[in-house]
Amino acid sequence: MRMIDEIYTRCPFYGSRRITAQLNRDHYDETWNRKRVQRLMRLMGVRGVAPGPDTSKPHPENKIYPYLLRGVTINQVDHVWSTDITYIPMAKGFMYLVAVIDWYSRYVLSWTLSNTLDTTFCSDALEQALLISTPEIFNTDQGVQFTSQSFTQILLDKAIKISMDGRGRALDNIFVERLWRTVKYENIYMNDYQTVPELRHGLEQYFNFYNQARLHQSLGYQTPTEVYFKK
Repeated sequence: MRMIDEIYTRCPFYGSRRITAQLNRDHYDETWNRKRVQRLMRLMGVRGVAPGPDTSKPHPENKIYPYLLRGVTINQVDHVWSTDITYIPMAKGFMYLVAVIDWYSRYVLSWTLSNTLDTTFCSDALEQALLISTPEIFNTDQGVQFTSQSFTQILLDKAIKISMDGRGRALDNIFVERLWRTVKYENIYMNDYQTVPELRHGLEQYFNFYNQARLHQSLGYQTPTEVYFKK
């Protein structure tokens, strides 16, 4: 699962076929079967971006909202926020991480951890972020957590426009995908977290660094905090 996660983080457009092929190229001492890879990807909550059997699906009773950001220029903070869930490998076991990010400043407004792919920890992260400010548009994928009525109702109650990635288009949420790659290569893969408290403490330190000290070339070598709170 750790090796699958590294491949997927590097190439989020890879589905189970390409990940299986990459595993067989990189770890030729063992033969990898696609069904095994698919099973592990389901367990991890990892999905390929190409439409097909591996694409995450919303609950059939949940409403799907259109993608509102194609061709839209993001030129101020709190114009667009988005969220996503990623798999976090640990020395023993794994956790799931959800974060809310402001697209313009790259500022991480909130994050939470869970040992299950439930909706509650996603709603908790959203409510924490809304204590800071309110966006005009909130973008997610079509996963069951984000299409659930309990999650979307929080946004509707605040009169926030809901945008959802096109099916099989994970890169519609590109800023979160970049955040996950950064977090994993700069923190997760460099640390051998043994326990959930260790992981939580490590992520708390990293996100403080990410927001307050990490210079972003795309922000003119400013930090997300400097850009976000200029408003």
